[in-house]
Amino acid sequence: MKQAPVRLATLLLLAGLLLLVIASFASLPLQWQALLSADALRSATEFVAGFAPPETAPAFLDKTFVALLETLAMSALGTGLAAIAGLMLALPASGRLGRSLRAVTRILLNATRSVPELVWAAMLLIAAGLGPFAGTLALAVHTSGVLGRLFADALENTPPLPEASLRINGASALAAFLYATLPQISPQLLSYTLYRWENNIRAAAVLGVVGAGGLGQMLKYHLSLFQMQQAATVIIAMLLLVAAVDALSFALRRWMMH
Repeated sequence: MKQAPVRLATLLLLAGLLLLVIASFASLPLQWQALLSADALRSATEFVAGFAPPETAPAFLDKTFVALLETLAMSALGTGLAAIAGLMLALPASGRLGRSLRAVTRILLNATRSVPELVWAAMLLIAAGLGPFAGTLALAVHTSGVLGRLFADALENTPPLPEASLRINGASALAAFLYATLPQISPQLLSYTLYRWENNIRAAAVLGVVGAGGLGQMLKYHLSLFQMQQAATVIIAMLLLVAAVDALSFALRRWMMH
């Protein structure tokens, strides 16, 4: 079987990416010798050794578990709110409500997802105060932009024939969307939502650095006091939480495929 020839545009794109990588190495002051020196390796070894053994006092483990649940709740609630808002924004962003509204909604989605969660949290802390509420809102706002764009693209790529058939037979626009289009894209929407939930678990842990609660706030507190053993326990809790959510998400995606 004859293979399709590689397009000139593809070759130019690969050449451009290669030149960009070479230019990046040439322009950045990368100090590989200092990084791999004996002093750097010794300092890194001493720093890592300070984390052992992790803190295992029952009172501290209980406090870490509460922070873990707080981080999990922030990510789940933020992702759930974002999924609802993203679906609502995806309808006009997909062009179903007119071209002008599509352009405006796309700009809104670009703006919300262009600002990182950490920046959203820093701004929302002024209005909502310290704690997990600001972190939840930051995750919801940023993820709304991401999911709204993904959901809109999924709607645009959905075959229109099933919905058009229901409309021809007298169904309303809402009924045709709910019974024809939404069932087609619901596995894809759920897969996108689960993927963003995995990312938001990590983001929720980082948001604690600016005072948004959860494991991140504990980690910042103990690292600032050079309490490395307590910080090690918090880091292990983060790893366990991310691994558990990844496993749950993988199981749900496999269940959807069957």
